[in-house]
Amino acid sequence: MKNLFNAILRLIVKLALHVYFSKIKVHGADNIPKGKAVLIVSNHQNALIDPILIATHTNLKPHFLTRASVFKKSFVAKLLDFIRMIPIYRVRDGINNMEKNNETFEKSVNILLEKGSIVIFAEGNHSNQRNLRPLKKGFARIAYQALEREPDLDLVILPVGINYSNHRFSGSKVSLTFGAPISPREYIPLFEPLMVETFKSLEPLVSTIPEADYQKNLDDLIKSRIDLTKPDDVKEFLSNKPQKTPEKPYSKPYFSNKVMKVLHFPIYWIWLWIRPKIQDLVFYATFKFVIGLVMIPLWYGFLVFGLPKLGLVEWSFSWAFLGVVYLLANRNGQE
Repeated sequence: MKNLFNAILRLIVKLALHVYFSKIKVHGADNIPKGKAVLIVSNHQNALIDPILIATHTNLKPHFLTRASVFKKSFVAKLLDFIRMIPIYRVRDGINNMEKNNETFEKSVNILLEKGSIVIFAEGNHSNQRNLRPLKKGFARIAYQALEREPDLDLVILPVGINYSNHRFSGSKVSLTFGAPISPREYIPLFEPLMVETFKSLEPLVSTIPEADYQKNLDDLIKSRIDLTKPDDVKEFLSNKPQKTPEKPYSKPYFSNKVMKVLHFPIYWIWLWIRPKIQDLVFYATFKFVIGLVMIPLWYGFLVFGLPKLGLVEWSFSWAFLGVVYLLANRNGQE
């Protein structure tokens, strides 16, 4: 039952992601292992959107290490457990809670021993900034514990880079790039070499804008119409930056996005009501996506079945048709 539910949920969420984003590109799919225990290590720039992109664009059916703070309510904890999320505790969650990570690591090891897969965002936090932050050693600890339990385990670390043209708005582009698998067995029992090798493998997969003059470089990339979902193009531009950026200002797509909001005005109003309550901007896309995932089917149900009962048959199908057209045509520029 649990596996069937997750399979159906993945299909629904994957469809919704392809509506939310104008384009999802997957690179290096040949690097995704089959029949192995896989520890997926990814950068983390977009809260819940990152793990669901990985879950829906691989056939690995992964579990996810998720910050423990979202597990506080028992109902939520049971739901998250049902969809394969495992709590990981940080110092900010309280020193006394850190011991609970032993249970998390044990559960993770058991999943790997059964040749399952786990997604871990090894930076230990999230940020919309386009660069790769230092990795924490939790992923290496899990890998080594699994190999200590079963030395012959066919275990690999799979680096994944996720890059967004716009983190916060729908109608934008995203790319997932799967790097070459790494064998942690070659580095056991030392943590640092494995962490360095994983960072080196992950870094070319992530569009990187240096901290120094970050905003200016980002503005120059956007004005020069460099695709921020392509790490090689970003690196090439910043390495050979022209003396002058184009004088013609970069303008974001406007019309299709505005019409889409008008045709889905009740959903847009819900977002406007919730937006001021979001303290962490990295969660903007997560809330937008979840609101759309729940409310869009209800809205179209009302248009198709509710309006005819009010005697507005012509309005019903015209509105629904235009709504679908502009939902799929929705575009947003880079940011």
